[in-house]
Amino acid sequence: MGCWEKLKSSGWAFPTAVLSLYGFFANCRIAEPFLTPYLIGPYKNISEELVTNYLFPIWTYSYLAFLFPVFLLTDFLRYKPLIVLQGFFLVSNYVLLCFAPGLIAMVFLEIHYAVVTATEVAYFSYIYSVIPLENYQRATGYLRSAMLFGYTFGAGLGQVLVSLAGLDYFHINAITLGVTSVAFLISFWLPMPQRSMFFKGRKTTAVGRQSQQEGPGRTDRPDGTAADEEDASSGKQKMERNDNAAWCSRKNVFSAGHLLWQSFRESYSSRHLIYWSLWWALATAGYTQILNYIQLMWDHIEPSATSSVYNGGVEAACSLVGATAAFSVGYMKVNWSVWGELALGLFSAVGAGAVFLIVLTGNIWACYAGYALFKSCYMLLITITTFQIAANLSMECYALTFGINTFVALSLQTIITLIIVDGATLGLDIETQFIIYGIYHVVISVLFLIRGTYTACTKQRTSKPPDNIKMEQNTVEVIYDEAF
Repeated sequence: MGCWEKLKSSGWAFPTAVLSLYGFFANCRIAEPFLTPYLIGPYKNISEELVTNYLFPIWTYSYLAFLFPVFLLTDFLRYKPLIVLQGFFLVSNYVLLCFAPGLIAMVFLEIHYAVVTATEVAYFSYIYSVIPLENYQRATGYLRSAMLFGYTFGAGLGQVLVSLAGLDYFHINAITLGVTSVAFLISFWLPMPQRSMFFKGRKTTAVGRQSQQEGPGRTDRPDGTAADEEDASSGKQKMERNDNAAWCSRKNVFSAGHLLWQSFRESYSSRHLIYWSLWWALATAGYTQILNYIQLMWDHIEPSATSSVYNGGVEAACSLVGATAAFSVGYMKVNWSVWGELALGLFSAVGAGAVFLIVLTGNIWACYAGYALFKSCYMLLITITTFQIAANLSMECYALTFGINTFVALSLQTIITLIIVDGATLGLDIETQFIIYGIYHVVISVLFLIRGTYTACTKQRTSKPPDNIKMEQNTVEVIYDEAF
């Protein structure tokens, strides 16, 4: 009990620990690596073409529709309620998977999952509103690692239950429903941030204290204490009603809009932050697209109906490597302002090569290895990018920046989905899709290799004084020594 109280009294350890615990259980989705075999198998009996070109694009479009409203609600409600909402929709997501039959139910499933992913902005921005700036880097590494370790444990456990225990996919989904319910309960432990970033906070608590302090001091009535308490209570209720009305007033909305615009200008006034944000948007769009369709690629190379499925083991191994990379970021001593953009380009090039390995090989194990390499590179870079952006912004700006970056990434992903995936347009096969994804990541790597090389050379050159300045400095030192 003493350790628990000590943890709660810590300025950053308690919210980081609780949010990491939530992230672990929320991402411990034992059944997720087996979603495609579950949908196209006898349990849901949906064709592979329908899953690829109709069902999965619904998630992308719904995610884009929800993202901006959810971002505004995230700040308006001060982060925690949106994390609780995410936990609730995680639970309802697996309720639908387990007990709702038919294609229409799976459409609602994709919409529910879009709410889960849209509220991730609350998960990543919450922690920066309750901890000091000096703990951003370490907390970011812990949170990202908790998510990845949760997914690693869940995917590994799922593989064990499928391959060794012989459980069917329905029971795997039922177990996942129980695990996500634990995450939903943990979300209520999170401390509530004291204020939102853009909407003015309520002052009812202060008003209540003031009324209580003024009440006992009045003695102009015979039953002064009781009457004053009644007046204080009625005054408090009146102030609460007025404050609730002001909460959504036109003045408050205009004020929030002005702050949003000012924060937007501050967030993207620095070229350094613009380049980090650009990589975030471009890389996240490509990563999410590959993550969505990788199971279909595996099933194309080695159909799940006629062979053993090792999706869970592969996802566990990939996430373990990614989690280790993300955790190590918290202890790296690198001048990211000099070498950061070059690192983005180099590791993006490795990721692009991994995508081509996935699509060009006919061996399922080589495909698995390419996916592991690609995911590890992304997890390392996105963790570095997250704390770099957060560390260079004021508290009023980072949530907005994260939201805008995610919105841009999702807009790019929606365009990609609409053009090459959706059955209403090109509706390309899975192999052609992955070739395009590989070319897309090559473009990202070339852009940042050029930019990173230029930045590193410029920084290195400006950090060294010219030779004539060095000679002048040496001359001044000699004159000073001779004089004294």
